[in-house]
Amino acid sequence: MFEDDEPYPDPGPIRRNKRATPRQATSEVAWEFEPAVFAEDDPVLDFAPYLHKQPSRNSITPDLQRAFVLRLAETGIVTSAAAHIGRSMEALYKLRKQPGAKDFARAWDEALRWGVLRLEDCALERALSDAPYNPHANSMLCFVLRYRGQYRVDARDLVPGHPIYEWIREDVLEEEREKRRGSGRKKGG
Repeated sequence: MFEDDEPYPDPGPIRRNKRATPRQATSEVAWEFEPAVFAEDDPVLDFAPYLHKQPSRNSITPDLQRAFVLRLAETGIVTSAAAHIGRSMEALYKLRKQPGAKDFARAWDEALRWGVLRLEDCALERALSDAPYNPHANSMLCFVLRYRGQYRVDARDLVPGHPIYEWIREDVLEEEREKRRGSGRKKGG
């Protein structure tokens, strides 16, 4: 369908939303995409993007996936990152569920963690700097601290039966099963 050196078609000129009501525009025309500038060795981008079997004009290309992950790490907001690349959240969640997109999903989760930490730090900084001038700053600070502490787990509490313990246990057991399957193929092959 496409030449080997160009697996994805040129998306063409960038279009702007021409609707009177912005929410009526499709994701393809709602936002202008600006290619992200990133360092190749950025650890957030250490993932294998999903490659479409038959890419189309509106496919979420590897460059768009990288831009999405970077924007998500910057903002911590999925809707903002989706709008940045000009794709809908539905399309991104659909891509995330595709067989073979596991690494993209992992990068998405990691970027979201970094983005949320960044949002929390910004909220703390704003609350601390605005406290003398903003009567609501202390309530914002209390909210962030309460939210931040809500998900902290003391390692002494991680015992069999704890959800995090069971999640880690299942991951370790799955890795062991994969190792056994891999070593079984090598011996038999």
